[in-house]
Amino acid sequence: MIAKLTGVLDSVAEGFIILDVNGVGYRVFCSAKTIGKLPPRGGNMSLMIETQVREDHIHLIGFADATEQQMFGYLSTVQGVGAKVALAILSALSPSDIQMAVMTGDSKAFTRASGVGPKLGVRIVTELKGKLGNLGVNEAMNLSETTGGQNVSVMAEAVSALTNLGYSRTEAGLAVSAVMRQNPEASVSDAIRLSLREIGKGAV
Repeated sequence: MIAKLTGVLDSVAEGFIILDVNGVGYRVFCSAKTIGKLPPRGGNMSLMIETQVREDHIHLIGFADATEQQMFGYLSTVQGVGAKVALAILSALSPSDIQMAVMTGDSKAFTRASGVGPKLGVRIVTELKGKLGNLGVNEAMNLSETTGGQNVSVMAEAVSALTNLGYSRTEAGLAVSAVMRQNPEASVSDAIRLSLREIGKGAV
């Protein structure tokens, strides 16, 4: 199985690239976010690779980093999420966005991806709940493991208040988690106030 490819970027198409490795062109399917990180055509590059073998094809899926590859693996365990849909989700949401959406129950965030409807969004949240705590994502820490059970309720109340103000659960969750990492003893009112400031300065 191919686990990594290093070569020259030959061309970019919608949803995949051609990577020239010593004169052999490999078609590698990638998320839009990974494609956005690639060098100009002719540049040297490396991708981590997931090799998918089926009866009728062999597909190579490329990732800019291990965290994206790990998240692809988690998404692929959800019923109804194949490689195409998983890459669509990773094109619309970063791994940290996905982790926060699952943690806060924001199933609507997944409907931003092509091919994901409300029912599948709910299924993704339900099936991945509690499975992403060890993912290597710094932006979306699991507060139940880092700041103690009491602050989980503070976070939940603060997120609820921000969603009532019109912010998405993912946006609210990212802001509150950032605040709670820096202010683990913050009260609910402090968490809300500081989170609004965090959102206002575009930090999330």
